[in-house]
Amino acid sequence: MLVKKTSLVRIGITLPLLLLVTQPLRAQTSGGNSESERLQKLERAVEQLQKRNAELEQEVSSLKKQSTAEPSTGGKRKTVVTYDGKTYVEKSVEEKPQIYVTPAGPEFKLTLGGFIQANFEGGDVSAFEGRFGLSALKDRFRLRRARINLTGDFAEQFDFKVEGDFEQSDSAITAISKVDVKTGKTTTVTNSNRTEFSGTDIFVNWHAIPEANIKIGQWKAPFGLEQLTPDTKLFFPERSLPTGAITPDRQIGVQIWGKPLTNIWPQQKDLITYYAGIFNGNGRNFNNNDNNNFMYVGRLELQPFKGKLLGQDASLRLGGDILNSRDDAGTVISSTANLKVNADGSLSAFTLPGADERTAWSLDASFNLGPLDIIGEYFSEDVWGRTVAGVTPGFHDFSPHGWYVQGSYFIIPKKLQAAVRYEELEPAQVVSDNIHSVTGGLNYYIHGDSIKLMADYVHTWSDFRSVHPQFGDDNFDEVILRMQLMF
Repeated sequence: MLVKKTSLVRIGITLPLLLLVTQPLRAQTSGGNSESERLQKLERAVEQLQKRNAELEQEVSSLKKQSTAEPSTGGKRKTVVTYDGKTYVEKSVEEKPQIYVTPAGPEFKLTLGGFIQANFEGGDVSAFEGRFGLSALKDRFRLRRARINLTGDFAEQFDFKVEGDFEQSDSAITAISKVDVKTGKTTTVTNSNRTEFSGTDIFVNWHAIPEANIKIGQWKAPFGLEQLTPDTKLFFPERSLPTGAITPDRQIGVQIWGKPLTNIWPQQKDLITYYAGIFNGNGRNFNNNDNNNFMYVGRLELQPFKGKLLGQDASLRLGGDILNSRDDAGTVISSTANLKVNADGSLSAFTLPGADERTAWSLDASFNLGPLDIIGEYFSEDVWGRTVAGVTPGFHDFSPHGWYVQGSYFIIPKKLQAAVRYEELEPAQVVSDNIHSVTGGLNYYIHGDSIKLMADYVHTWSDFRSVHPQFGDDNFDEVILRMQLMF
């Protein structure tokens, strides 16, 4: 590089000298000077150029010796300024090469990411989920989620996601081992007490037609606004009890979804979004269906308004869901929270003792006005027993329903947020089995959702416990603290 740069310098000096010589010669020629005078001047100019050329060659030779004497690192160099407390010192250092990963496939984009959520839970832990009395939990530090994911895009208009979780939830992931057709009894296996790596979102999505994407794999069935909100974007550390008890969570299946106005009315492409999916219906990470029936889920979202209101950004979103599923004995129908009412009014996961048919629906609305967010959602479900091969369902029909409403406001823009929520669930299995909760909290966004601190206080009360005081306390209090880090 030094030789090349010196050669450029040499040319840069020689050319101007030639121009300086030729210009006077041209001027003198036009003035009528004799041929001999012109030749003499030209010879003197050539001598000067030869002398300068010799000097440049000596300089190049010296630079070559200097460059060969120095060790070559082969890398780029940059200037770094250091400060020793008194003076600033500049020095040239070699830039370290960046580490990079090359995709093994033909995808043009590959992103590695994930997040960690760690909780402290004290008081009546998870009482808002019905965990008191027979199903009570103790104070704890909890690694709530530890996930890693890989997403990518292909030029052929496919995208994908592979995500796994290093932790399981408190609810057991239960698989059917054997079902006795005559008695309906099942042998089950649970891994609720084990820490292992398991799949969450694993899917491929074809997005060539924005009006009709096709998605295949495992992800959250499109039911419930709060359930579909990413874990890292929630206003509270935990979702409401009605959401966890009635929504279906992750399933394996296929789905068509899209925005039908994308090309017809591009300015209002978000006005309508639809989802329609068919799933196994017995939870995540089970390749075997519980029967020959499937779970059918549909969702419709509307955004009738998005713009300015009172000088601030504002939007209104509405949504509705529908679900139908036929399940066999042993299927857990409350996959992320509790639904079965125990003898003391507490709740636990509802594992079907016999076959059923479920139909559920929900409505939701969310309104944003600058720093203010208001969200509400209502759920209803009918669980009817089915007699299969002469085996009765083993439970009475019931129709759980519930709702929540929440509000949040940024006290300090984009930094400190206050949030409050009221929720209620009626499992509708015994008289006065309602559970109510009020949650108040503060969220501090250190770096948006990427680094976030959350602190919540939850007060819960049970109507069943109030009517039956012999079972113990009917009011419960809990504190939840969370640290969230995304990468």
